[in-house]
Amino acid sequence: MTSGPPVASVDELIARLAEQRYLADPSLATVLYLGLRLGKPVLLEGEAGVGKTEVAKVLAAALGRRLIRLQCYEGLDVASALYEWDFARQMLEIRLAEAAGPVERQSLAAALYSERFLLRRPLLDALAPDPAGPPVLLIDELDRTDEPFEAFLLEILSDFQASIPELGTLRAPAPPIAILTSNRTREIHDALKRRCLYHWIDYPDAARELAILHARAPEVPPRLASQIVAFVHALRANDLFKLPGVAETLDWGQALIALGCVELDPSTVEATLGVLLKYQDDLAKISGPAARGLVDQARGA
Repeated sequence: MTSGPPVASVDELIARLAEQRYLADPSLATVLYLGLRLGKPVLLEGEAGVGKTEVAKVLAAALGRRLIRLQCYEGLDVASALYEWDFARQMLEIRLAEAAGPVERQSLAAALYSERFLLRRPLLDALAPDPAGPPVLLIDELDRTDEPFEAFLLEILSDFQASIPELGTLRAPAPPIAILTSNRTREIHDALKRRCLYHWIDYPDAARELAILHARAPEVPPRLASQIVAFVHALRANDLFKLPGVAETLDWGQALIALGCVELDPSTVEATLGVLLKYQDDLAKISGPAARGLVDQARGA
């Protein structure tokens, strides 16, 4: 970035994120810092629920920047992601011009295709100047889109500009802080990856996950928090269709507190397994004796 990064060091970034109750390990913080310093997008991959989306949210809060989120899905197109024209207002403008008298077509066309009638979608919005500084642009779950949309993103992420036939090329005065996430349901194309710094977010070890639980759900007492983390880590050792992420650990801790639980017991665990596991086959595999064994293991940890 021409004005320099908004933080002076990796350690400062770690501290800023910790103030937002996000405990970033040094490798993640280093990639984010380099993204800020070099003005490059950061691609975060990992299993669902490990905190990829949360990175962008807390980074925006830590830096005092606006968060602009583009939620990806199959069939996402330019009109939804970049811009479209406000046809209803354009039609109204035409009728008003015709009612006022003879219409000069060329000047009317120029007026109709001006920024006054432009509906900015997230990608174009992220290129606009912002008094607080370049916003954080979150392109979430990129793997849900298709390859043509990835190709469209290349211009945005290479030069932070967008071409609009009626207006020309709109460029960002300073590049947004771009965070892309992927659950890796399919591979992202190499051309897009080359434009990004890359980081894989894995499940945290038990000590870090316990620290995250204390930071994000301080109402969970220490003994129960230790049992929760031990249970979840033992659960991840099983061959499941979808392993629970950190998000599920936090949800489970809050659910157990809502039920007045002070330590794990088999009946409460059985009743709340749906907070951790989202597929019937996984629930069937863990319920009954398997759940009781995991509870015993967690309580003995």
